[in-house]
Formats: sequence, structure tokens, C-alpha cells
Amino acid sequence: MYQIDFHKPEYLHFIGIGGISMSGLAEILLDAGFRISGSDAKASPLTKSLEDKGATIMIGQAAGNINADINCVVYTAAIHPDNPEWRAAHEMGIPMLTRAELLGELMRNYDTPIAVAGTHGKTTTTSMASHVLMQADMDPTISVGGILPSIGGNIRIGKSQTFITEACEYTNSYHSFLPKIEIILNVDADHLDFFKDIDDIAASFHKFAQILPEDGTLIVSKDFPTYHAVVDGLNCNLVTCSLKEDADYTAADIAFDKNGFASFTCVERGTAIGSFSLKVPGIHNVSNALTVIALARLLKIDAETIRKGILSYTGTDRRFEYKGSLQGATIIDDYAHHPTEIAATLKAAANYPHKKLWVAFQPHTYTRTKALLPEFAEALSLADHVVLAKIYPARETDTLGISSDDLRKLIEERGTKAEYYDTFPALEEYMKSQLSEGDLLITMGAGNIVEVGEDLLKD
Repeated sequence: MYQIDFHKPEYLHFIGIGGISMSGLAEILLDAGFRISGSDAKASPLTKSLEDKGATIMIGQAAGNINADINCVVYTAAIHPDNPEWRAAHEMGIPMLTRAELLGELMRNYDTPIAVAGTHGKTTTTSMASHVLMQADMDPTISVGGILPSIGGNIRIGKSQTFITEACEYTNSYHSFLPKIEIILNVDADHLDFFKDIDDIAASFHKFAQILPEDGTLIVSKDFPTYHAVVDGLNCNLVTCSLKEDADYTAADIAFDKNGFASFTCVERGTAIGSFSLKVPGIHNVSNALTVIALARLLKIDAETIRKGILSYTGTDRRFEYKGSLQGATIIDDYAHHPTEIAATLKAAANYPHKKLWVAFQPHTYTRTKALLPEFAEALSLADHVVLAKIYPARETDTLGISSDDLRKLIEERGTKAEYYDTFPALEEYMKSQLSEGDLLITMGAGNIVEVGEDLLKD
């Protein structure tokens, strides 16, 4: 595999440079003196930012974008051999790396590379940990899968030897990473268009953990059923966290304020090390915070600095993000697109001030919707009223005979009111006719459902 050396800047071309992870990697390399070009289907604030920093951006993908001066081509999992740039690079014999392979190569250049994995909570936990690292003046390089207001985007380039990034399990891409510290938050059934079942997913996380060197450390929650399948037989150091049982890090005296924000006492190997308060809602974020505390203590950060760092984290875009108020109703947007995430968000919302809880949900991919249809219905039934949009297909074209109306029927069978609208304008008109003083509307999903709340607030 082609190896990247920070000390010998080269010319790299990115196919799909506008993606949130690809753009961040390109920015890190630009800062290190590399010559960068890239293509994408359309211009965006991320591609404009890269242009401003010196990258050459092509809109549209064509064989002519590839030239013999390029030392290496980087591409995303969405790019296949029929892509004209991929094909041209292959025919010209130019070395190629996937996005994940490049990220693994970058990790070689840091003394302390940290990867945050898990089916749910990666962006939140990476962001919360980043706040703690910055509070401790560790000057980290950060790559996060969302927009983090405190760093003004999805990337922060530090000058230290600490690097923190998310690690996504889809297509086993994180198996190309080379971390020395890993966090595994949870393991759940998802991406079933790629994985066979939950056992296959657990085996994937186990292989990810096996990447760690013997002097590396895995920080892991014990609160998921396949915990032992993930950790058994590992040679690295193991640090455990739990809300339910004995572990290295646990939480006591958990309480919620009027906004659904938790405070708790962290117990480190049997000794209370202090009280911590969150500015993001839900019990799931207490679990995320425990892993952040465990990471910080491993890095020898004192409890008071950790407390300040966690308290300073108020969320990333599309994670229980306040959007505004309409007709006296509060509008929140959330990225939840898996039943476990939906349930966690709606349980958090139960502690948030409201009279009636509305959810405008857009299912994400036909595969996920069909595989987890009863689980989606059960999770969404935690709301008072559900309004469904059409399934967002993402990378898929086959509907598999499933639609949002199938989900509506199951939700109503559970006694929760539900509607389905196949266009956003129709959904928005309905919401305008229904929302009243004190209501809470959460627009929810990984597609473009956020536009619904934003459109409502324009009126």
C-alpha cells in the first residue's frame, strides 16, 4: 500500500473531495504543504473553503481531471471502477488509496492517534473529547463527522502529536486505521446492506480492536450485549465504562435539570473523582461522557480540567440542535436514524420542556427501514405524534417493496398517531396547521429532513 510521509509533501488528488471526511483530510494535507486537487459533483462551502486554502477544485468528474503529475489518488467508498477518474488513474498506473487507508496513513505521523468507534454517538463523543483536549491545552488535530461550532467546522489542525478522529464501521473501513487508543461506545445492528447480522458486526469491531498494539488501550462500554465478543482475547490494555455494572468508570447520583441535561458523580475504580455536568441532553450522553473521562485520565488530564471541558461542549450541528420557535412551539433537529438513536433522543426529549412531542421523521435507506421496521415503530411510538416523510434513498435504488406508509401503519397499531406525506411542502403545511404554544417538534433523520424545520422557520 502506498505510504504518505508528512515530511515529503506530494501531489494528491481526491475523488469526492467535498465529503465531510475527505475535505478534512485534504485540509490537513494542505496545511502540511501537500499539493491538493479534487473533484465533486457540486460546489459547497467545504469545497470553497479548500479552494481558499489553495486546493484546485473541479466540479464534475472526468478522466481529464487526472494527470501524470499526481503521486496518489484518494477516493471514497462511493467511488467504483466505472468512475472515469478512478479508471483513468488505474490505467495510468497512479497509486490509489481509499479515504480510510489515507486516514490510517495519517495516523502513522502522530504519537497519540485516537479513534472513536461505535454504532451510535461517534460524532458527539469525538466532539466532547475534543473540547476536553483543547481545555487541557493539548492542541489536538481533530477530524469530526459533523460541524463543531467551537472549531468552526469539521477539522482542527493542531501542532501537537495528538490526533482524534471518528472511526466508522461501514464497509469495515476502520480496519485500515492505525490508532494507539480506541473508544468503542456500543455495537448495534446497522448497515445491514453490508453486514450479515449482529454477530458479523461484533466480529468487525473485534477485528478493529485487534489493531491496537500491546501497549495500546481500548476504552469500551460494557453496556451492550455483544461486549464479550468484542473484547475477549485482546492483548491491549482494557479500560471499561458502564452505567449498569461494575467497571473502571461508572456514574452515580445521576440527575437531570429542566432541559434534560444530566449531572453525575464519576467513580473511577471505586473512588469518586468529582461531579460533572453536561450541556447536551439524555442518559446516553452520560455514557458517552464516561468514555471521555476515561480517555482524559489515560492522558493524565486532571478532573477539574475535564469537568470544564465537558461543560463547554454544547453540541454539534444536527445533534439535538435548537433551530428556533414557531407559533410558540420549539423546533429541534436531530440526526438520529437508527431505532436505538431515536429512542435515546426521544427519552432525552421527555426531560425537555414541552406539552406535546411531535416527530417529523425521514427514514434513511430502504435496507435499514425494511430490516428494522418493527424497531423503528417501537422507538417512534415514544412520541405523542409522528409525521413521516418519504424514505431517503442515499446510495440505494431498489425500494425493496418498503415505504414510509408501512411504518405509519405499525406506529398506529401501537396506539401513536401518525401521518405520512410524500412531499416536504405537504408535510410542512400540516405541521403549520397543528403546532401550538408549548409543543416540541423534532425533525429527525440522516437525510435532508432538516429542511422541514428550516422552511417552517422562514415563514
